[in-house]
Amino acid sequence: MALIVQKYGGTSMGTPERILNVARRVKRWHDHGHRVVVVVSAMSGETNRLLGLAKSICDNPDPREMDQMISTGEQVSIAMLAMALKSIEVDACSYTGRQVGIITDSSFNKARIQSIDADVMHKDLNQGKVLIVAGFQGVDQQGNITTLGRGGSDTTGVALAAALKADECQIYTDVDGVYTTDPRVAPKAKKLSRITFEEMLEMASLGSKVLQIRSVEFAGKYQVPLRVLSSFDNDTDGAFDEDFKNNVGTLITTESEHTMEQPIISGIAFNRDEAKLTIRGVPDQPGVASRILSPIGDANIEIDMIVQNIAADGTTDFTFTVNRTDFKKALNLLETIGKDIGAGQVIGDDSIVKVSIVGVGMRSHAGVASQMFTALAKDGINIQMISTSEIKISVVVDEKYLELAVRSLHTAFGLDRASGESSARA
Repeated sequence: MALIVQKYGGTSMGTPERILNVARRVKRWHDHGHRVVVVVSAMSGETNRLLGLAKSICDNPDPREMDQMISTGEQVSIAMLAMALKSIEVDACSYTGRQVGIITDSSFNKARIQSIDADVMHKDLNQGKVLIVAGFQGVDQQGNITTLGRGGSDTTGVALAAALKADECQIYTDVDGVYTTDPRVAPKAKKLSRITFEEMLEMASLGSKVLQIRSVEFAGKYQVPLRVLSSFDNDTDGAFDEDFKNNVGTLITTESEHTMEQPIISGIAFNRDEAKLTIRGVPDQPGVASRILSPIGDANIEIDMIVQNIAADGTTDFTFTVNRTDFKKALNLLETIGKDIGAGQVIGDDSIVKVSIVGVGMRSHAGVASQMFTALAKDGINIQMISTSEIKISVVVDEKYLELAVRSLHTAFGLDRASGESSARA
């Protein structure tokens, strides 16, 4: 039988009733003979409550003490789930990150996992126990409790699956898989039964909230089969055969496992939290880009897309995008930079969005960009900026065109017509 790591988020663990539902689901897997490790998040809203308590004491709480405090949310969850399993006659035991040997660096609030002691878990699994492990947390070499950052329970689940060499890591959430785009924007969006690590990483980085980016990176690095499922869909209970071939949820796996007959584009991603800044009349000389961008980076403002246009008069216009929350801060910095380097006008626009097409299929297909641009032009959508990678093309457009652009591209690349099976390259 298989070794499975299951992760349940805060929504799935949101109430005692939902915790009992999770326990019943885990029991069905256990009763089928599978060895099960369960990673859980704090109950929905609990981490925010703890953060609020800390902020009520001081504006800038000490990072070490913050980790000591907010890690308690997961400890409540693991104990409650273990109690629930024991109440239905399943031998279960709860474990903190320390107890299963999750060693991290000392970057409090955003620690990274360095090692995991799998022997402790294998010993208890071999005794037939279900292991309930606190997500989001570990300890550093000095024994201090650390946390992995918001959404870190996904990373814990994948890391445990890698350490245990699990057959599959299942991420249970409030959606039943990964879709070709957000169904709230494009009602014809289809659920994918399979997607590559590369595609999922791009989708996550471009605004898809289904999985934390670090967990996808971890799964790709260690080749951990990753499946997204709904914890509210009873059809997923015990639905897999011994080879995990059933198309339940969305399986995130390697490109080599896909067939040759696959669509060019797997999904349309978008990000509303974008803003654009332009500095005009910049002297066109070596080092000027560094003089513009280094102060922005030093202010801990992340830069995304960059475009430079050289004019005939020996100057250049320099445009880049930042997160919308950093817009005013970046604009003020850029105005100061402009004066220092003798540039002209500085302008900003915080009413733009980024829309992207993602798919490994574009590697072997010419004309994908022109097809994208043609579809947008037909709907009168002007493209302000463009960036590309091997499996992604992103454009910046006016915010008012977001939904139209997503639906237009979804249709143009045949995603409306694809069934969940065909669009997933089964």
